[in-house]
Amino acid sequence: MRIERGRFIDVLKDAYSAYYDLTESVETALPLAFRADYKDRDEQFFLVKSAKLWANEKNEYAYIFSAPSFDAAMIRACADYALADGLPRVRPHKEHQCTNVKLVFVADEAGVEAQKAVKSLRYSKSYRLGLWGYTNLLAGIVDMQSKKTVTNPAGHELAPFFAKLFAVRE
Repeated sequence: MRIERGRFIDVLKDAYSAYYDLTESVETALPLAFRADYKDRDEQFFLVKSAKLWANEKNEYAYIFSAPSFDAAMIRACADYALADGLPRVRPHKEHQCTNVKLVFVADEAGVEAQKAVKSLRYSKSYRLGLWGYTNLLAGIVDMQSKKTVTNPAGHELAPFFAKLFAVRE
């Protein structure tokens, strides 16, 4: 049974809204459904807050694009937009671990050209030789017809996530 793209976007919004801050009204010519921002800070103290042992920050900016189909040029344009919008949000410092930019393309049918384009997306940057953290580009395309997810090497964690969402909807 095929899931409609609009309903799947609603399922994604529900899944992301648990831990992410959603932004739906973003003006762009691209088929951006919504943006989700995640910020996490962990700290460990010794008896009092002024005796901090360590601190760690992890951030993620997810851009969910939805269209009947994508071609390589559209995927590249979406990736350029997400990097241009997400990288200025990165604030590296000595307690920063990582800030990832995540791209999710939801398509009724993902052709071979689109799958190759997503597999070839790459971006990685370290700050102060990695001492102040790093940024990676995680990307995946979801084919609603075959319920298949194709990711780039950095985004391998997306495939099991979408497999769970498909299992929940059935």
